[in-house]
Amino acid sequence: MKIGVVGCGLMGGGITQVCAQSGYPVIVSEINDELLQKGLTAIDANLTRNVQKERITQQDKDATLARIKGTTDNRDFGDCDLVIEAAVENLDLKKKIFGEMDKICPEHAILATNTSCLSIIDMAKATGRPDKVLGLHFFNPAPVMKLMEVVRTSATSEETLELGKNFGQSLGKTIIIAQDTPGFIVNRLMTPQILNAIRMLESGAATKEDIDTGMTLGLNYPMGPLALADLVGLDTILFIADGIHDRFREDQYAAPSLLKEMVATGQLGRKTGKGFYDYNSE
Repeated sequence: MKIGVVGCGLMGGGITQVCAQSGYPVIVSEINDELLQKGLTAIDANLTRNVQKERITQQDKDATLARIKGTTDNRDFGDCDLVIEAAVENLDLKKKIFGEMDKICPEHAILATNTSCLSIIDMAKATGRPDKVLGLHFFNPAPVMKLMEVVRTSATSEETLELGKNFGQSLGKTIIIAQDTPGFIVNRLMTPQILNAIRMLESGAATKEDIDTGMTLGLNYPMGPLALADLVGLDTILFIADGIHDRFREDQYAAPSLLKEMVATGQLGRKTGKGFYDYNSE
């Protein structure tokens, strides 16, 4: 089975890597050569770190990279059996990509999205094969995180769902099945927790360190909610919160002012060097 990945950013690159490491030939695209090379370089660097830490051998790294081909021409997806869209979280853009993939890919090909929040049925409607569209939601970093949400829409066939589950398991992932509702399972549970932590910080109820320590040592979480928000990206947290709130209108999903202010000023977490914590010294 040949895999296509649309987008070679943080998530797309990680998905490309885990697929190639699992033995699949992968073609990954970006909108220009500069972004493509940046993404491929990041994959190479990640694999190099794994070699240095003796998680994989140099031979494993070389074999993985040999299975990856980069492109800036979507026509190169013409012989893929499964295409995973990992572009930025913009529904119009994703619908455009799905419409293009529908015309380019073989009739049997499955079209999947890695969206964390957007309506998958809306993407499926942009194609002539809604029964072959589903969500394959990886978690960051994709090569490390063991969970995958397989998301079915009202149009996803049982055959497509089964293929998605089997594919995820072939990558070494544990599969959970979610319905096509905003936030699916994990983000719908995680978001109120992070937002409540931000509200506590905003109100002065506790310091960020004590909030996170309370969760790590009190509830045995591997990471506190504010550190997790920094890892995910505060802009992503805000996007998910707004998407779920727009659908359900529940106060627990209403974004706090502090989160909005931090996003507006570019304090997005690890990816910008500063969020609730400062990462510039790392």
